[in-house]
Amino acid sequence: MIRAVIVDVDDTLCMTEAASFVLENEVLAAMGRPPMSRELHLATWGDPLLEAMPRRSPGIDLQEFGPLFQTAMERHVADGLLDVIPPENLDALDALIESDRSVLLLTSRAESEIRHMLEPGHAIAGRVSGAYHRGNTRYGKPDPRAFDELLAHTGLSPAQCVYVGDSPGDAVAAGGAGLAFIACLQSGVRRLEDFDSRHVTASIGAFPEVVPVVERLSRTRG
Repeated sequence: MIRAVIVDVDDTLCMTEAASFVLENEVLAAMGRPPMSRELHLATWGDPLLEAMPRRSPGIDLQEFGPLFQTAMERHVADGLLDVIPPENLDALDALIESDRSVLLLTSRAESEIRHMLEPGHAIAGRVSGAYHRGNTRYGKPDPRAFDELLAHTGLSPAQCVYVGDSPGDAVAAGGAGLAFIACLQSGVRRLEDFDSRHVTASIGAFPEVVPVVERLSRTRG
């Protein structure tokens, strides 16, 4: 049966794309650079930030961008404009934990972009038993080896896990690693047709739907 639910962060646990678009354009303005279009942001959404920014703003100085982004991100988080996890999503995590399942995070974010969510006192910190990001994994999604450290550290088998994410790359990584995958379509950024059906075990329209879906998958896979 499924013993662990692994959750992506952006546009899965919290809706991030629109807020990130505003944040990144604010930093570009501070650098005296023209804003990117929403279409370009959407086209590169899901890529690691520092890999995406040269496409979003060609010629950008990443050494200048990095510290400015970190400062602006911290301000947006403090103002409740970024990484806001809805109460119903926290309730869903609690329900998963109460069903004797572990909750872990696996994200393409850098460590500096996820650190604030793991600090004591944050709503998510006491609910997850591990967080895996570009700072503590050797490979990133869509490479199936993105799960290597998580599986090694927890001792779980792929059959005991399900990954919940919002991107086709999430599905490819999970499927290649032998995990069940639940596509979360809540953000509206992607449609089910965007995914390779071979890697999608189930889909949900909103994150709280993950609770009954995991229960069903646990019965059918067990």
